Amino acid sequence: MDPRELGRRLRGRRAALGRTVATVAADAGLSVPYVANLENGRGNPTVSALDRLAEALGTRLVITLADQAPEPPPAPPPSLPEFARGRRFRRAAGTLAGLLGEDDATVRATLVNALAAVATPLRRDLSEADWERLLDALVLILGHPAGER
Repeated sequence: MDPRELGRRLRGRRAALGRTVATVAADAGLSVPYVANLENGRGNPTVSALDRLAEALGTRLVITLADQAPEPPPAPPPSLPEFARGRRFRRAAGTLAGLLGEDDATVRATLVNALAAVATPLRRDLSEADWERLLDALVLILGHPAGER
C-alpha cells in the first residue's frame, strides 16, 4: 500500500473515532511524532507497529500478497460481434430468454460472454459454423439442464 494511502486510512479511522494522535500513540505504545509521520505518509512502519496501531484503533491488521494488477480480459475473437448481430444468434437468445424467464438483452450479453470465454483459449478466430455449434451447445445446456426432465 502506498504510504500516503496508509496515512489517509490511519487518520480517517482515528478521526472517525474522535481520538487524538496522542491517545492513539499512547494506546499503541508508539511515539506521537512516529504516528503523526505515518498519518502524513512518511516513515516506514514495521508490521508490529501497524498491528499495534490497528488494535489501538479498534480494528485489525490484514496483510495479503497479491498480483499487482489483474490481467485484463482478452479481447473476444473478431468474428464474435458480427455473429452476435446475426439472425440465428438473436433467435436463439430470444428462445432461451423465454425458457429462462429473463429479458432478451441480459441473455444476449450472457451468451456473448460465454461464447467469448469458450473461444478465447483456442487462440484463433472461429468460423460462423463454429459459433453456431457453440451456441447450440450453450442453448442446450442452459435451456435444458441435466437432471431436469
